[in-house]
Formats: sequence, C-alpha cells, structure tokens
Amino acid sequence: MDLNLSDPERIAAEKLIELALAEDLQDMGDLTCRALIGEDDRGEVQVVARQRGVLAGAPVAEMVFARFDSEVRWQGHVGDGSRLEAGTVVANVSGPLRSLLIGERTALNFLAHLSGVASLTGRFVNAVVGTPAKIFDTRKTLPGYRVLDKYAVRAGGGTNHRRGLYDGILIKDNHLANWAESAGGHTIAEAIRQARRSAPDGIPIEVEVDTIEQLADALTAAPDIVLLDNMDSSTLRQAVELRNRVAPQVQLEASGGVTLQKVTETAATGVERISVGALTHSAPALDLGFDWKGHVSTTHLPNPAETDLNRECRGDDFR
Repeated sequence: MDLNLSDPERIAAEKLIELALAEDLQDMGDLTCRALIGEDDRGEVQVVARQRGVLAGAPVAEMVFARFDSEVRWQGHVGDGSRLEAGTVVANVSGPLRSLLIGERTALNFLAHLSGVASLTGRFVNAVVGTPAKIFDTRKTLPGYRVLDKYAVRAGGGTNHRRGLYDGILIKDNHLANWAESAGGHTIAEAIRQARRSAPDGIPIEVEVDTIEQLADALTAAPDIVLLDNMDSSTLRQAVELRNRVAPQVQLEASGGVTLQKVTETAATGVERISVGALTHSAPALDLGFDWKGHVSTTHLPNPAETDLNRECRGDDFR
C-alpha cells in the first residue's frame, strides 16, 4: 500500500505543522543551533525504524522541512502503508544542518505518532483476517489530529468510521433517553424513522443498542447499521442470527472494550464491523530515529552578537 495525502489531509497537516513549529521556536528560534551551528554547514541523515510496524506520516514529515527551508531534500525509500522492520531506512534527508536540527523533533513526532496508529491498526486488521469483519476507527482523537489519525488508520489497513457529527447519524443511548423523554416514551424504531425523515440524502443512519430486545426493535425500522454496545460473544452471535432472519441488509457493528486479545473471537461471531477507539486514543508511538550520516562545515561558528542570523534559527515566521 502506498498512500498520498488528500487536499483536506494536507491542509490539516499544514495547520498542525504551523502550531508545532510555533511551539518550538516562539520569537527566539533555536538558541542551540544559533550558538553552535554555522549558517552554511550542511548535513545528511537517515530516518530509520527502530522496531517493526507500519509507516504513516512520511509526507507530513517532508512538509515539516519544506515549511521553513526549501533547500532540504527528502528522499523517501518507502511509502505510507509500508510494513517496516527494525533497521528499515524510511528516508534520506539532506540540506542545511541548522534546518535538519530544527525540524528533527517535529518531524519525528508526526512520524512516530501516525506510524503508531497505523501499526496498532495493522495488528487488529491481521487478527480478523478470514472473517467478514472490518476494523473501524472512532471519533476518539486528539483535537486537531482527527483527519491525520484517520489517514493513519487507513495506512494500517483499517476503515474510517464517520469523520464527525456532520457526515453521519449515530443515535446513541443519551440521544434515545432524552428524545424518548421529550417525545413521550417513543421506541428506538420511531427514533430511527424520525432521523431518516430529517437526514440529508445519502447520510447513513446508525443506532446503538445494548440488548437483543433493543436490537429487535431497531431492526423493524431497518437502519443502515446497528452498533452492538459491550455485548459478549454469545450475545453477539444471537444478534447476528436475529439480524440474518429479520433484516439481513442491516450491518452490525461490535463496539466497546474490544482488545487485541478479544478481537478474533469478536470477528468470528459474524459481525461486519468492529470499532476500536484504542486505534487512535491509545496507540503507542512507533520508535523511529534520525541516524546522522555526517555534516560538512563551510563557515565559522556564528558570533552570538550577530543580528543577521538566518531566518530559520530566529523563527521569524512563527511569532
């Protein structure tokens, strides 16, 4: 698999990169490189995986350097979605040494996080091979990161759930409780029909249920998807059997407490969808590093009193 960023994903990346560099540079820039690194010094590094996993975020890391220095050259060797082994060289990066040092941590932060999401997703996807189930993400993402996190889920072989509240209807228990109270105790099926009457064309309708009895009620209104919340495997099998008899066109989604240890058993019940919040809210970072290949010094160390230090070390663009 070799992914490319879509326009919305690129825009999201640009916003996050801007924030990340502003956090690092403020009004002062990189004081360490100002003190120790010559303006004309150049270097080369290799971005290397330290452990097995799935790559995601390479285009974002490249964008980090492009944001403040057009002279940096990123030569990628593997694309997002690629399986990595410890020692895999992801990219060679060369250019002004100051820029390589300034961008190192920000680039690695994006790579490590997004590759961690892709890697954990890949483990879940591998665990359900041979079953009808697909692994879905959720909205449990850090603010600002949702678009890129969902990109990383796809890099790991997973499938995206709705992106937000604006592109799908998911009727959850709190919606039902408040709607039933205000509408005089109406049923789940009636809530589904009401949602369908108000939904824009093409918007999927999903409803959450906790019991087989609630599922039976929901199926009479034939939503697109029913989310089976925190059901054990025995109950999930009952749900699949009921759905197959009553409304075979409705997809079933298992959700709640799904772990790597349980996901294979969950998939074997016959559900089509398994949503896992941990893909994005609990994925450990993948260990990647910069291996320095050397640098070439072509100038004296800068005088701390100089006021014409290069723009990258001052961080003028990030005030």
